[in-house]
This record gives sequence, structure tokens and C-alpha cells, in this order.
Amino acid sequence: MFRTIFRVVLIVLLLVIIRANDSSAAESTRPAQPVSTPFETDARGAPPKDSPVVRPWRVVTIDPEYGGYWVVVGDIDGDRNMEIVSAKNHNRDDVHFTSSVVAQRFDGSVLWRWGDPKLGRRKLHHDVACQIHDLDGDGTNEVVVAGKGEVIVLEGATGKPRHRFVIEMGASDCILFADLSGKGRASDIIVKTRYSQIWAYTSDGKLLWTAQKPGGYRTAHRPLPVDLDGDGHDELLAGYAALNHDGSIRWVFEADPKCKNGGHADCWRVVRLAKNPENTRLAMSMCSGDALVMTDGNGRLIWKKTGHHYESVDVGDICPQRPGLEIAVDIDHLRTPKKPLCIFDEQGNLLGKIITDYTRQHILTNWNGDGTVQIGSALPRGLFDGRGRRLLTFDVGPGEKPRLMAAGDMCGNGREDVLLTTISPDGCYKAYIFKNPNQTQKPGYERPPSGTGPNFTLY
Repeated sequence: MFRTIFRVVLIVLLLVIIRANDSSAAESTRPAQPVSTPFETDARGAPPKDSPVVRPWRVVTIDPEYGGYWVVVGDIDGDRNMEIVSAKNHNRDDVHFTSSVVAQRFDGSVLWRWGDPKLGRRKLHHDVACQIHDLDGDGTNEVVVAGKGEVIVLEGATGKPRHRFVIEMGASDCILFADLSGKGRASDIIVKTRYSQIWAYTSDGKLLWTAQKPGGYRTAHRPLPVDLDGDGHDELLAGYAALNHDGSIRWVFEADPKCKNGGHADCWRVVRLAKNPENTRLAMSMCSGDALVMTDGNGRLIWKKTGHHYESVDVGDICPQRPGLEIAVDIDHLRTPKKPLCIFDEQGNLLGKIITDYTRQHILTNWNGDGTVQIGSALPRGLFDGRGRRLLTFDVGPGEKPRLMAAGDMCGNGREDVLLTTISPDGCYKAYIFKNPNQTQKPGYERPPSGTGPNFTLY
């Protein structure tokens, strides 16, 4: 009897030890747990009385006939001063093309106009296929647009067409540039339909390849070019699939091998790019899949957060007291008035939420020049730290509603400035430039892109 009891006790002890070991092993594979309770800050109230107010350096009234809410900034005439380029967009049944463009100096004067202003709309719902880029590498920027059935390269100083080539009708949802050819600069052009097909061209219009529903899935709103393997050729995160520089399938991301992904990939961002793809980290939001995921450079799932329609993603060192980088992502398609901007760490831990009035218009900017980025918001308009505390407020005219926001060197001062567009109660569209007042940058400060950069996107 005693021996039987002893054996039972021994077996129970062994089972407890085995389960404890299994639990420890499982725990080691989970993301690190949060070090504190996630915060939630409602930023929609009045700014604190001690919150600094930044006055605009320049205010440009957008040409009412040719321009719209879509605004990109760059030096297009080679005088080392930035200009504003604004565009209107034609839409029918969610098929788009750029219909008119206007280039203006910061004093509001018009440099040139192009297109048919009667065709398009001024309001903003998605990326408009109009970008500033030095496509031919001669040191001077061009304005490149996808119009109705063609890509047009406009001379930056005059707006005169320098080159144009035919594309498929509807392949004008957006336009971006990549280094597929391995030239060391982004000399290739990517265009796409809204969700189904992508085309890659050389700068002179030679078709490199096309891909229809890559990997069997819809395309992303804005494909992301990135050299995943370090061979000098960009790959393209085209949706749920990564394409090699020749357009062939590199890998297809599957959140659950037992079922198909939902919807399409909304947004891809590079968190960390390593020599070995296994050590690369990419963040991606899934439309209709209601998830935010982290993958490696081979498309392998690292972690997944579900339950919301995560949309636009930004990555940076928002919380310098924590290791690694942070991910700022908004939640869209909510019926509640609250529009949360969520902050996650690299391990997928929710650090907090900033409640706003409008999602999809947030940026990260190194305003202080110290390597730590601040969160910019259009509504409420201002900069916030990694705990959701307001640092400053951007001043605009009475009753004006902000919408588009961007960060970059808008003034040619080597520092990161902020662009904010608004619409006034009388329907007037304006572009506000807020000049960065900081005169010094700390070690490790990276020079920001000139203007809004060559591949500006709302996503």
C-alpha cells in the first residue's frame, strides 16, 4: 500500500515538473510582457495653457482651379528653393488618374499649370499619382504623373512634357519609383490599378514586367520597394506577396496556413533591415484581416495583433527609454467618435493609445534633432511624445480643417520641418509650412529628405 502511494506521488511530481518546463519553454517564445500598464490619452481637448504655439513660416493658398488637397514639395526648378506641387484627381467607380497639376512658389505665385482642371476633384481620398523625383539622375527634379492611359514626365521648371508613354487604362491609381535595375538609384517606375495589377517600367517607358494579383491576393494601396537580400536590386512588397526585381514571386505571406488572408495589405513598413532576411523585421496592416503583423524578411510571421482595422503605419524611436523602435498605427473604420492612434513596441506589446479626431494623418518627425521622433497629428494638430503628451500646437487660420501632413526639409535648412494642408470655411485650400526652429542637431542626426521625398504616400 505504501509503495503504491509513493509511486502515485512520484508520478504526480514528475507531471508537475514536465508541465512547468513546457510552460517555461512556451513563455520564452512569447513577446516580452509590457513593463507598465498601457496609457490612453484623449488629445482632442484644448491644448494646455503652457503648450507652445508654432506660427507658420509660409502659408500658400493653393491654386483653386488646378490644385487640390494632394500636395508634394521639392525643388523643381534647380534654384535650391522648394516649390509646392498640387494635383487634382479624376475618379469614377474607384478608378483614378491625375487630371491637373499646378506648381507654386512659397510666395503663392504660379510657376506653371498642366492638364484639364475641369475633369478632376480637389478632395482627398487616397494617394494621387503625382510625385517629384529626379528620374533621369541629372540633378534636377521632374514632376511625374500618371494620367489617363499614360505616364507623363513634366520638366520641373516649366511643366512642359519631356517624355510620355502609354500605360493600361486604369493603371494610374498611384505612381512610385524603385531601383529594380540595380543602377544605384530609383530609376524605374511602378504603376498599378486600385487592387488587381502592377506594372514596372524603365524611366523611358520600356515594360519590365507586370503582375496580376500577386500570390493570388489583391495589391497593397502603395507597394513598398526595399532591397531584402542586399543584392542592389529592390524587391517589391506588392500586397501579401513580395516580388523579386524581375516580377517573380519571392514569397507570399499567410497569417494562418489553414485559411486565406482577408482583404488586402494596407501598408508595409521596414522596422529593421538586416543582411540576413531572417533578422529583418517588417510591419504590415491587413485590411479586412483586421490585424497588425510583424514578419521577417522571408515573410515568416513573428507576431500578430487582431481585432481592429489597423491602417497607416509609422516606425521610429518614439520611446527612447525602451529598447528597439516603436510602431504607430491608427485604427480606421470605427463608428465611435474616438479615433485611436496605437503605439506598439517591436515585440507587439501595446504601449498606449492617443485618441484623435481623424486617423490616417499622422507622421513621425525628428523635430528636436536628437534622434527621438515625435508624433505629429493633423487633428488635433500638434506634436506629441511617446506618452501622448502634447509638446506643441501648429497654428492655422480660424475654422480651418487640417488634413494632409508631411515631414521633411521644406526650407532647405537641413532640419525636419512640417507641412500641413487645410481647407477653410469658404472652401479655400492652403498649405502651411512650419519651419523647424532648432539650430543644432545632436550626434546621430540623419538629414531628412528634401521636401516630401520621391515616394510620398498617405499610407
